Amino acid sequence: MALVTKLPSSLSTPIKSTKPNSFFHKNPVFTIHCASNSQKTSPFTEKHSIERYHRDNWVYKNQPQQPSCSCPLPSGDEFVRDYDIALQLPELKKLLQVLRVKRKNESGCERKGPGNVFLVGTGPGDPELLTIKALRVIESADLLLYDRLVSNDVLNLVGPDAKLLYVGKTAGYHSRTQEEIHELLLSFAEAGASVVRLKGGDPLVFGRGGEEMDFLQQQGIEVKVIPGITAASGIAAELGIPLTHRGIANSVRFLTGHSRKGGTDPLFVAENAADPDSTLVVYMGLSTLPSLASKLMFYGLPDDTPAAAIERGTTPQQRIVSKFQLNYYETKTCVRIGFSNLDF
Repeated sequence: MALVTKLPSSLSTPIKSTKPNSFFHKNPVFTIHCASNSQKTSPFTEKHSIERYHRDNWVYKNQPQQPSCSCPLPSGDEFVRDYDIALQLPELKKLLQVLRVKRKNESGCERKGPGNVFLVGTGPGDPELLTIKALRVIESADLLLYDRLVSNDVLNLVGPDAKLLYVGKTAGYHSRTQEEIHELLLSFAEAGASVVRLKGGDPLVFGRGGEEMDFLQQQGIEVKVIPGITAASGIAAELGIPLTHRGIANSVRFLTGHSRKGGTDPLFVAENAADPDSTLVVYMGLSTLPSLASKLMFYGLPDDTPAAAIERGTTPQQRIVSKFQLNYYETKTCVRIGFSNLDF
């Protein structure tokens, strides 16, 4: 994992990264004391919003000055990411030590096992779509690592004594790499904490929950998965669009529209994805929709196939573009293609 080895004395100096032996071996030199204004229309956590820093303020509390929105962030996402991590490390190490001491005192002579990790799906955004089990775990957790697409309304349900840590990713900016997230989960579970990994939608549908589960289980950590309503089901229900329909759509397919390197081409579009008798649901298709539509038409899907594009579905900020055709390149977050015989 790439963390800062030595922070420069000037914000204009490039950061050098290395791969330390431990995630927690890092000392900050000075403080990030500013953050951009949040996007008030977003129901989710934007990467440098002041709301995010307020929510995670425990991890910055020993800094001389708390993050504020009084001035712009220094340029360079990699600099900000590495610097932010360096600021958090002292409190993360302190929390680890507290948990280890607590675990030792509670267990006495008896050896106590590690804590559990819960991979919790929070649905597409509406907090009323949470399962009862997810709510119970969220309210009782010691530490919650949350993604960008966990809605603010869901985060407001977290217990008053819990500690929140943002580990979200967005195009071009990963607050933590996947490997760093693995190490955080492992470190706190080994210290005996009950750790909740909050994910939008369902943790095992384009949520990388399988990777986290596999890593932790190989380290002897028990992982419990609490499913969430995936965006396809939640948003389709919200709009009244059935994903399957007798005589019209006999199957449904989930496809990632994500480009691994941040480009404009989706990772994978198979020829059989262009099936007129199937409903195609595209996740993370914001930047790749034009290329995706072109490939589907190349494979034979009619260019007048009706489609709907939905952004921030099930939240008060939901936006919809419906009744457009594949040759209409309006780029949004979630796209449904199919139902050529339905009027929606």
